This record gives sequence, C-alpha cells and structure tokens, in this order.
Amino acid sequence: MINTKRSVQFIAVLLGLWVVVTFPAKAQETLPTLPDPIQNLVDEGAQIRYLGREHGLDSWLTIKNGQEQYFYVLPGGEAFLMGVMFDKTGKVVTVDQVRKLRAKGDPLLDSLTTDSTAQGSASNNSESFEFKSPSERLFHDIENSNWVPLGPPGAPVMYSFIDPQCGHCHAFINDLRATIIEKGGVQLRMIPVGFREETKAQAAFLLATPNPQEKWFRHMDGDETALPARSEINGQGVQRNLAIMQSWKLNATPMVVYRGKDGSVKIVRGRPKNVGDVIADLGSRS
Repeated sequence: MINTKRSVQFIAVLLGLWVVVTFPAKAQETLPTLPDPIQNLVDEGAQIRYLGREHGLDSWLTIKNGQEQYFYVLPGGEAFLMGVMFDKTGKVVTVDQVRKLRAKGDPLLDSLTTDSTAQGSASNNSESFEFKSPSERLFHDIENSNWVPLGPPGAPVMYSFIDPQCGHCHAFINDLRATIIEKGGVQLRMIPVGFREETKAQAAFLLATPNPQEKWFRHMDGDETALPARSEINGQGVQRNLAIMQSWKLNATPMVVYRGKDGSVKIVRGRPKNVGDVIADLGSRS
C-alpha cells in the first residue's frame, strides 16, 4: 500500500483519465460502513463508488472537484489508508479495480476524459460538451477547476481566481469576509493560481492543506508562515487552473465568475466595485 499523493496522480496518468464532471453521491445501504472522514467527503458533495474488497480491505473511489482519491479501509473500520494498492508482484491492483468498474458501464467513469498534461485548452475541445453557449462551457470548466471553499456549504456560490500575493484579491475577500463569509451568507470558491514560482508554490500548498480557510485568513492577516512556498508540493492542480485561465483568456486576479438569479453566467474582472450587488445577484448553490 502506498499512501502518497504522487501515487494517486500516477494511477490517473496510467489510466489516462482526468475527472471533469462530478455528480451527487448516492446512498447504497448494502455497502460497508464508511469511516467518518470519507463520509464527510460525501457530505461535501463528493461522488463515491465502492471498488470491492481486495486483500481483505474494502476499497473506495471518491471524486470531488475533479480530483480522484482511493481509500482502503482496514478490517473493523478503525483506520483507513489513502493511495494506490500494489500486490506482491508489483502489479497495481487499483488499476484493475477501476477498469472492472468502468467495464460495467458506470456513468461516473463514462464521464472521465483524457487530459493528463493539465495544459492546453482544459476541457474546451472535449466532444462531451453539448452546451448551448460558450458561457456555459466556461462555467463548466470553472466548476471543475481545483478550488477551495471559504464559507459554509449550502450557501450561494461564487468562484474567483486568486493569487496568494494579489493585493486586489485580498481586498476583495476582505469585502466578503466579516459580513458574508463568516456569517454564512455566501461560499466563495477560491481557484488558486500563481504567476511567479513562489506564488505557484503557495497556491499548491493552499490546495493541499486540510484547513485552507484557516490558512488563508492567517495569510491575509500577515502570518508569513501560513502559506509556505514548498517546492516538494505537487503543483499540477495549480497548472490546471492556470490552463483554464489561459484557454479562456482570463488575464487578471481576482476574476469572479458566478451564476446569477436569472440563470446566466456572470464575470467580473478585478475587484467588484460593489460586492453587495454581486451577492444580491447570486443564484442558488451550484
């Protein structure tokens, strides 16, 4: 068993898969009980599939925000491991599990498309796009970017590309912080990017940390240790976010994208002049 993030990325490349669509999780009463941390992912909107029992361990695939994770639960459910399973010959067991699930025609895996480079036009050229307008294609890419939430689930949602060192980004989030985010009026889904190596590394750390809201607010409050620029953290998620920006020619931060009450996709370049107007125009939770 290997429980590193590098191993998860390895299997994604090996299978030639990149998740670009998420679906609401479905309850399956006959399946083994999930450990609480995995159940929390489901409660937050992750899609989940039971991969079966291998070498005495119940195994699960979860997909949230376009990211795959693989979990193996130890007997009794007292602990679990995240990563890829290998057998004693070095064969990747997880690969076979996913292939078997896909062979059953599972619609979740049918929604996966190839994009292992995290470069180019994101999902812009995918044959699976059947939307009526470019704005819907943009919103699809935004929803399936690598984002972290500020604010509670269930609140109206807006997205924004954010650079950790962007002063206008800090000002925009401060406009939201006290009266909106902390009081539960909206959820801002930050899409971290970076235009220098340092800020790319900080953005990657923000995606990787288990408590991004706490880290981000500490960073905004002047704690220089809150978002370290660690070179060992994989930056593929940030590169994908940058690829989405480039493919849609979005060239500034913050760049706010949301769905209005009339159902249309709205874009605000830079810090909104009146964030209250944006909040008032937000549609329901995405």
